[in-house]
Amino acid sequence: MKSRENRTDKRVFLGGILIVIGGILLLNTIDVFDFRISRVIFSLPFIITIIGVFILLNTNKKLLGGILTGVGLFFLVERIVPGLHYHSGIVIPVILIAFGIYIILKQTRKNIDDPERHGFLKKDLIDDISIFGGGSKIISSDNFRGGNVTAIFGGSEINLTGCKLAEGDQIIDVLLIFGGTTIVVPKDWNVIVNVTSILGGFSDKSIRDPNIIPDQSRTLHVKGLAMFGGGEVKNYI
Repeated sequence: MKSRENRTDKRVFLGGILIVIGGILLLNTIDVFDFRISRVIFSLPFIITIIGVFILLNTNKKLLGGILTGVGLFFLVERIVPGLHYHSGIVIPVILIAFGIYIILKQTRKNIDDPERHGFLKKDLIDDISIFGGGSKIISSDNFRGGNVTAIFGGSEINLTGCKLAEGDQIIDVLLIFGGTTIVVPKDWNVIVNVTSILGGFSDKSIRDPNIIPDQSRTLHVKGLAMFGGGEVKNYI
């Protein structure tokens, strides 16, 4: 029931965004606005703002969503307010500072929410971040409990073939923005993919062996957001 409600909320959000953009374009066409709305709508700051708001409303990555929204709005104001112009040289420094704040705050939160405080080991969780880069990671765990995979202008491959899935529903939350990830799982795992894609995609390419019956008491859920990026879940043949 909760999963269905989440899908409905995301569709309502996307529908609302389309209505707002369409309404603004319509008002611009009939000369209600006296400035170029297209300069605002079709811009990188607007896209960053929309991504940030979407992350805030539809994922558990509230910190990243807030930072992206703030950065997007910061540069969007220049396009809205007549006569206001930022020096072009501040764009990259502001983005780097924002991501630096995110990484520091995220690490601080990780130290507070230490997995060992909840009765399981850090090796049982994946927390992979690829920003302007990436690589491969092999995970080994007898009690794998999911985690987070983030790829922003980067990519990664997460190999879980050496893991045993913990009992119950375990979740890998992916956030892919102009980046991607490949998650390699054992053939006997029960995997459910439910990733929201916006100008991107995420597919389940794992091969079901008819001779292997997955343990229905252990399920890996892959969920999250793929925007201008994508990924897949697969097996090694």
